[in-house]
Amino acid sequence: MKFTEEHEWLLPEGDLVVVGITAHAAEQLGDLVFVELPEAPMTVSKDDEVVVIESVKAASDIMAPLDGEIVEVNEAIVDNPTLVNEDPLGEGWFFKMKLADPSEMDGLLDEAAYKALID
Repeated sequence: MKFTEEHEWLLPEGDLVVVGITAHAAEQLGDLVFVELPEAPMTVSKDDEVVVIESVKAASDIMAPLDGEIVEVNEAIVDNPTLVNEDPLGEGWFFKMKLADPSEMDGLLDEAAYKALID
């Protein structure tokens, strides 16, 4: 698993990467009340705004962590946004994407570097 400085996690799954937000981000946001996911399939570039989330505290955008194509979205979190709070590293994932260049994952943070970032 890799992490971004924007508090996203990426987990390789075959030739795809599952993307969500970290437990730290979910905790900071508070209880989610709304999630708007992109239409799949959708080609994205790094830092494109792809997901809109609203919590009791704030509204926020989730950016594409890398270049690629979003091929699947997690409709379960649209119907039940609290899944993101309850299980951010599991059932609360946002989308799956096929990376344009999988080697770009190497430039992301590992768990130790992410923990150092949030400490």
